[in-house]
Amino acid sequence: MQYAVGAPLPPPRGPLHTPGAGMTANWTPHPGGHRPPAAPHAPAAPPPPPNPPAPGAPGQGWHAPAPHQAPPTAPPPNPPAAPHPNPPAPHSGDVTGHVQLPPGAPVPLPSPPPGNAAPDAAHAAVAVLLIGPAGAGKTSVARHWADSRRVPTAHISLDDVREWVRSGFADPQSGWNDNSEAQYRLARRTCGFAARNFLANGISCILDDAVFPDRPVVGLGGWKRHVGPGLLPIVLLPGLEVVLERNARRTGNRRLSDEEVARIHGRMAGWYGSGLPIIDNSQHDVATTVRALDEVVARSLASPPSW
Repeated sequence: MQYAVGAPLPPPRGPLHTPGAGMTANWTPHPGGHRPPAAPHAPAAPPPPPNPPAPGAPGQGWHAPAPHQAPPTAPPPNPPAAPHPNPPAPHSGDVTGHVQLPPGAPVPLPSPPPGNAAPDAAHAAVAVLLIGPAGAGKTSVARHWADSRRVPTAHISLDDVREWVRSGFADPQSGWNDNSEAQYRLARRTCGFAARNFLANGISCILDDAVFPDRPVVGLGGWKRHVGPGLLPIVLLPGLEVVLERNARRTGNRRLSDEEVARIHGRMAGWYGSGLPIIDNSQHDVATTVRALDEVVARSLASPPSW
């Protein structure tokens, strides 16, 4: 039998059998491996005591004791160490290693640029909510917009966060119920927390969600509570034919029936006249839609929409 690391087992404890007694001890140590313990050495005999001097031996006088030796002096104590020029800051609050992370707070309204200067939307730290029906291209546009910005920007997809739930996932396509409603609200709140933390640490973000205008408390009202009044909602609403065509190319539980797509698109039409900026990307590719989104963000920074 061998050890797990490759060294052989040591010989069994106890007296070894000698040749001729039915077994031969032929264990050989593995090179570089475990060596059998050597037999203990016999204790050495104590040295004999010194012979006492003979009293009154002729020709031997009295010897004076050895001169006194001063005790060794202790070395001087080490001088105190000089203080470090850059001592590490004490850990406090939410930290990762030595990097302190500011806590997320509600996102305030964007500050207008001084004077008549145009807002620099390309470098501003913003939180954008991209609204639209299934098949409008929200995820593709949001991801491309986050990729192409000149400042750090995160993309937070509500559907991705909602599908973090694996066991017990409540799919609305199987029927809208209390569980699916609760998981939608939980996902929105989780996305809101993430957006606030990103903004507090200098990272812009864009969220995408199918928010209905006829449910203001759950939709925009919920996002405003979770993120803050500085959230910029923008609607992406192409024509129904385009939405149906894009939805047909989707797979899995992201693909809806044509009837469901038409019903959602009809409800989204209520955003017209709401005061929110709307981008009709029926004839736009992703890059063109992203440029239009940049223009809308710049206008929203200069004059935030009332919602």
